[in-house]
Amino acid sequence: MTSKYMALPQGMSENQFDAAIARFQAALGAENVLIDGDVVRPYNKVMMAVPSEEHTPSAVVTATTVEQVQEVVKICNEFKVPVWTISTGRNFGYGSAAPVQRGQVVLDLRKMNKILHVDPELCTALVEPGVTYQQLYDYLEENNIPLMLSFSAPSAIAGPLGNTMDRGVGYTPYGEHFLMQCGMEVVLANGDVYRTGMGSVKGDKAWQVFKWGYGPTLDGMFTQSNYGICTKMGFWLMPKPPVFKPFEIQFDEDSDINEIVEFIRPLRIAQIIPNSVVIAGLLWEAATCNTRRSDYLSTPGATPDHILKQIQKDKHLGAWNVYCALYGTPEQVEVNFNIVKGALKKLGKGRLITQEEAGDTQPFKYRSQLMSGVPNLQEFGLYNWRGGGGSMWFAPVSQARGSECDAQYGLAKQILNKHGLDYVGEFIVGWRDMHHVIDVLYDRSSPEETQRANACFNELLDEFEKRGYAVYRVNTAFQERVAQSYGPVKRKLEQTLKRALDPNGILAPGKCGIDI
Repeated sequence: MTSKYMALPQGMSENQFDAAIARFQAALGAENVLIDGDVVRPYNKVMMAVPSEEHTPSAVVTATTVEQVQEVVKICNEFKVPVWTISTGRNFGYGSAAPVQRGQVVLDLRKMNKILHVDPELCTALVEPGVTYQQLYDYLEENNIPLMLSFSAPSAIAGPLGNTMDRGVGYTPYGEHFLMQCGMEVVLANGDVYRTGMGSVKGDKAWQVFKWGYGPTLDGMFTQSNYGICTKMGFWLMPKPPVFKPFEIQFDEDSDINEIVEFIRPLRIAQIIPNSVVIAGLLWEAATCNTRRSDYLSTPGATPDHILKQIQKDKHLGAWNVYCALYGTPEQVEVNFNIVKGALKKLGKGRLITQEEAGDTQPFKYRSQLMSGVPNLQEFGLYNWRGGGGSMWFAPVSQARGSECDAQYGLAKQILNKHGLDYVGEFIVGWRDMHHVIDVLYDRSSPEETQRANACFNELLDEFEKRGYAVYRVNTAFQERVAQSYGPVKRKLEQTLKRALDPNGILAPGKCGIDI
């Protein structure tokens, strides 16, 4: 018999789910409860190398207030309906809006999109889940508030709350986004509304300026987890500096990665270069400038090295392209730029390119925008490299050591090429760590290539784990697998917390490998 639903929650009959849907409609209004396949189907679009059927939602409900979120949680508890919450649902490469398990109801919070407060003096903001970076940027510009955003790329359609909850990173001095978070409002599985930090004190005005409050600090517990639904978040914004000086350094050989990291690390730790530096590989930069593999090759498989060198020459790129920026007064920027130039001269390699030399050329322009807090969508060009809509982010972390990055790059390229895919990656230099972000791009319209991409991703996880490298984020198809790599003690503690906070297991069961 054909069901009216694209999927059903695990263990529920259609009649049981009908009753739950009726309750959702009564609480939220029929227009906010979506079950028609044409409307639900966009929430099922994934870029992962697994069948989309494994992540098909049963329905979508939208909420506009905290009270409505509480009603949703109440109904889910009553009917034992699992709910998968999204803010903007633009987590491309990590699972998009689709739930981690088939049959979960998607709770879409995009209509909760109020900018609740911006303090120009204390440089803080408080927003709801549906607020996008573009919306917040426009608000700051329209109100002449001289504050700067930090976001991942492509940024315009994503949002600060969702990105921070997944512990994403950006490209400014405030690029460690969870570090800049200050104050959450969370609806717990029992419907209680909990505020972290100073937020639980009636009348307190320090919620967005003092993280810790009193007693255990629990903010981190709600990130990359399924212990609550975040409905408000505060975070710190950077004042726009008098001078912003972006620059690029191009290096010609793959083997230069070791020396690049050794050159950058002391400058980052000393805050001479204060922002999250990007060391972008050749194909990352070429693809964002709309270079397609088909421009050079029609044969399948990994792109040969001699073709990569031709692309490097044609597009005037380095094998590695390092993007940095300096911020401050003219005097500060001049002193620090002289220090950078001195260190580069000592290194004895690398072409320094400034804004004056680059002008509005890509990819320098969009990199400069990212480092100055201007949203853009340029990086979507990555998906045109192979085409076919397949993308999975592989994101291992390492120490900021040249030898570590060299080893990771060599291992990743060897595995990707073995499966007929290309290394399209970048390193993001934190203070002492490296986020190694690789986009496993493939043609999802080809079953054969999709199968290779899946095998490739599994092998990347296995081989990196053998060498002590773990990922810090992963798409929904591999969350259970990655959770295993962090060991049984961590998993047991997470399960204990889950059972205590969500005994019915209604909140995103399986997210990050956490279940009752």
